[in-house]
Amino acid sequence: MKIVADESMPLVKELFSPYGDITMLPGRQISSENIKYADVLLTRSVTSVNEELLKNSEIKFVGSATIGTDHIDQVYLRERDICFSNAPGCNSNAVIQYVLSSMFSLRPNWMEQTVGIVGCGSIGGKLYKILNDLGVDCCCYDPFLDASKDNHLVTFEEIIKSDILTLHVPLTVDGPFPTYHLFSDEVFSNLKTDTLLINTSRGAVIDNRTLLNFIKTRSCQISLDVWENEPNILLPLLKVVDICTPHIAGYSHDGKVKGTQMIFEAFCSRYNISEPVIPPKEKLFKLSSDSIHEAIIATFDIKKIDHLMKKTLLKKTGNTSVKFDALRKNCPKRYDFNRYYLKKNTDITLALNLQKIGFTKL
Repeated sequence: MKIVADESMPLVKELFSPYGDITMLPGRQISSENIKYADVLLTRSVTSVNEELLKNSEIKFVGSATIGTDHIDQVYLRERDICFSNAPGCNSNAVIQYVLSSMFSLRPNWMEQTVGIVGCGSIGGKLYKILNDLGVDCCCYDPFLDASKDNHLVTFEEIIKSDILTLHVPLTVDGPFPTYHLFSDEVFSNLKTDTLLINTSRGAVIDNRTLLNFIKTRSCQISLDVWENEPNILLPLLKVVDICTPHIAGYSHDGKVKGTQMIFEAFCSRYNISEPVIPPKEKLFKLSSDSIHEAIIATFDIKKIDHLMKKTLLKKTGNTSVKFDALRKNCPKRYDFNRYYLKKNTDITLALNLQKIGFTKL
């Protein structure tokens, strides 16, 4: 069996090598030519998996180690009887870590404000539970859920009146509730003054050019991890957002490992492999912090990445797309909250709140 995989996926060789010959490639360099004789394709979101890529291949299984699937033509895969699996929820903890780091970095008093979560799926739903457990005033908008059964669900018109908005929706262009350019002129005109807007979902959920005009005319704070037309992003927008990162919100080591493990389990099911290889247990790290703010930033200081991205991409030399991808590929390794345990003399109230967020108690 021949397996082609995105080189950014961890544990591929450890898990898949007993069952085939593996070729690791940069995601944007995976092409119809280099998968022509492959049986299995393992990807992340930068690879568009469609008829153009697969039409001359012998691929029987596609695994995407991602929550989102907008880069996958699932209709074509079904027509070709190609088995497909993705990894819903694999990096939810990493994205929540990103959102919390954004809020603490930009608004130290954010826990006293209202937080609106747009999209209440595997990430948004988990984020809501954490914030609610911490006593934060928060609500969710998700048109696919029954608002009559959950009092935390509100209308879109209500959610956009929150002090802080964080987006956790797939990118869709059709259906009853498309999310393409969900945030455009009309929505921006109805946001509160000084709104903090965080986008970790997909770049085109926000009309980036309209956002640029909004920032120039209104008082607001913006944290963007995803951008329209990645990796060739809108540089004037990069200059004016408060936090910018190169699509790495879900890029924790643990999130990527879990994504690989989830598609490996689907691979084993597809090929009737009954005894998959189990990777070794990851080690824990000791955390010494005196506040939630300090603990969050200790695990992920988002401002460092923001500074590096602006410094790198705003240089007049070099290709924007190449530099964006290099930043993403070489982003410092980070770990989910559950990889950190608290020192024994941690304040009891602080320890309880950190455990609600996901830190480990030994």
